[in-house]
Amino acid sequence: MRTEIPEAILATDRGRRANAILRTCVHCGMCNATCPTYQVRGDELDGPRGRIYLIKGLLESGEANAVARTHLDRCLTCRACETTCPSGVRYGELAEIGREVLEEQRPSRSLLGLLLLGIVPNPALLAPLVAFARPFQRLLPRRLRRLLKRPPRRRALPRRGRVLLMQGCVQRVVTPEVNTHLADLLQARGMAAFVSDAEECCGGLALHAGRTARARSLMKRNVELAADDVDAIVSTASGCGVTLKDYGRALGDHAAKGFADKVRDVAELLAGFDFRKNPVEGGEAETVAWHPPCTLQHGQRITGLVEKILVGTGYRLVPVADQHLCCGSAGSYSLLQPGMARELKERKARALTRHRPDVIATANIGCQTHLADAVGVPVVHWVELLR
Repeated sequence: MRTEIPEAILATDRGRRANAILRTCVHCGMCNATCPTYQVRGDELDGPRGRIYLIKGLLESGEANAVARTHLDRCLTCRACETTCPSGVRYGELAEIGREVLEEQRPSRSLLGLLLLGIVPNPALLAPLVAFARPFQRLLPRRLRRLLKRPPRRRALPRRGRVLLMQGCVQRVVTPEVNTHLADLLQARGMAAFVSDAEECCGGLALHAGRTARARSLMKRNVELAADDVDAIVSTASGCGVTLKDYGRALGDHAAKGFADKVRDVAELLAGFDFRKNPVEGGEAETVAWHPPCTLQHGQRITGLVEKILVGTGYRLVPVADQHLCCGSAGSYSLLQPGMARELKERKARALTRHRPDVIATANIGCQTHLADAVGVPVVHWVELLR
């Protein structure tokens, strides 16, 4: 792709990187074939190729506009286009730059978006708010109601060990049982997992909102958690994991790269171990519909590993059409873009339930809560199926 970005912008690290990514695009349009929002709307500007042109225009003109804001806000950042692109265009990174430019020149005026950025990354605020809202959940929109189920009684997790277990923001409030269960699985296999009270949000929410400086500030604080005696850093939320693995690129220093090198998805940590089936919601499942989050399959490029573990445990995986497509959760997306998120959720729910599985398994808190009210069967984190 030919670019005409002003020299003043090319003189910056951001401008040079954006220019390099733009020039790898050959306009082929193959990305549109796997873009969920393009599949729904059929609008070129709601596909990766159109959004790339919008970001190119932002950088060349130096002026943000409402059209770019609208269509970049509609992007899920699922990165399915990256696994499809024959030219290796780093669309996710380019979208970060585009959103950062937009936020600098045309800040979002969404009150809900500002509230999410202020509350969700802070469990000390989120937990009492969720507890307060539970008695009134019948009065709230369905997209908020699904976050308010009462979790099991909390059990304290260790503060010392060799595997640092990142608790996540929403996950530690809404489904803390997932990390508790993982800690038990690891301990039974000779791995001492621990958590840190100093853990901050991974930075993903701020990063995708164009608040890059805020995201980097959070990332730097988390990097300080990774002492030399930590063997691995693991997250059961693939949405956090994909951001944690990207700290080296986002921060660019030696400490951040060392942190990122230690990050493992939970599937990478558990591969090679044997498990038995674990009953879910009072019964033992036989058939499982596996929903791989975009952050796992497109972001971390981990495919087939969870499936291998589940099959080895004795579960039968049912076929699921269009597994590469997003369910519409995408972090805060389901709250900020409810119409598109609802359409994608309904499509995904039909695909997941077509063969009537006993349970649906996924690897991210966002997908789990987003799908829970649409499928009629339990939706669990896949590690909960292991004993």
